Amino acid sequence: MLVAAIWGVNFVAIELGLRDLPPLVLTALRFVAVAVPLVFLVPRPSARLRYVVGYGLVLGVLKFGALFTALAAGMSAGLASLVLQAQALMSVLLAAAVLSERPARSQVAGVLVGSVGIGVLAVGSGGHTTVIGFALTLFAAACWAVANLVMRASGETRPLSLLAWSSLVPPLPLLGLAGVVNGGQAVLDAITGLSGRGLLAVAYVAYVSTLVGFGIWNRLIVRYSIAQVAPFSLLVPVFGLSSAWLLLDEPIGPTELAAAAIVLAGLALVVRHSTADRNNATTAGQRHEPEYTPATAASAQTNAFSSARSAGSSPTARAPIPSSVISRTSMAYPCQPPTWVRGRRSVRGSLLRMISRTTGGASPRPSNR
Repeated sequence: MLVAAIWGVNFVAIELGLRDLPPLVLTALRFVAVAVPLVFLVPRPSARLRYVVGYGLVLGVLKFGALFTALAAGMSAGLASLVLQAQALMSVLLAAAVLSERPARSQVAGVLVGSVGIGVLAVGSGGHTTVIGFALTLFAAACWAVANLVMRASGETRPLSLLAWSSLVPPLPLLGLAGVVNGGQAVLDAITGLSGRGLLAVAYVAYVSTLVGFGIWNRLIVRYSIAQVAPFSLLVPVFGLSSAWLLLDEPIGPTELAAAAIVLAGLALVVRHSTADRNNATTAGQRHEPEYTPATAASAQTNAFSSARSAGSSPTARAPIPSSVISRTSMAYPCQPPTWVRGRRSVRGSLLRMISRTTGGASPRPSNR
């Protein structure tokens, strides 16, 4: 919910930033602001270099470059926040095809219902956007899906490190493209003449949207399957449309409201499946997992001792405790002796074995007392 709110308001910040900066320049400054402090504060990512560079190119250059250009080309902030969530369906399909992450039927159904909402918007909102803006936003959604796949496939255990170091990749290509499209002098004038409103927009899209938003998002992508995480971005349009209506006076008509309702219905299917899975797992664990305590461990020892006697073993022999009981009991009740006691026992056993080898006799068994 927090990430959805951050990203919903982010479209308003982008819209305000584009009033002072060309789209590619705004995107470049976004990643400069993220990379410069973070690379000195976080360690290098453990993922291979190709994943770091690939993530920076796909997310920074392609996804955000296309999105910012779409907003500059006439795509409204509220509608962009809705169309961009087509990445949920794309992410699930790519994860199933490339990573063999098989989503549940209800998850697929939920994403498909959400995609129908995107289609309703595409058919009914022609007067609020442009064809090029809509196409670029869909392209940005596809690039976001690929970026999710790269993050998941990288195996990175510190997603913030990968985000920080990959932010070094986009600025130079974006500034080069901006120089070609807008002219070098126009780029310099835009940067040197940046107003307070532009600085606030850069600060929000860099530190709040990228650092906080994508920091949390990438952690979820690494920890859970893409099919579980990606559909939750469908909440972004709720905040995007409402914030654009409140702050930019963008109209919300019946088409937008209907599309948002359909998207939320699809998300409800996904959330319902995830909640049912957690409840089933908890119930199964309570039904099948016995409670292991010191009392049950002692009972297991007694039963094993009785079995050994009935099998003809020496009544003084120590019957083994099942390993499952030992492991579960030690995790729930850490009753291991202190390290210095275990160390003394180990040293005493080594001395006794050395004496036995020297005298040629059998190694006496050290007492546990």
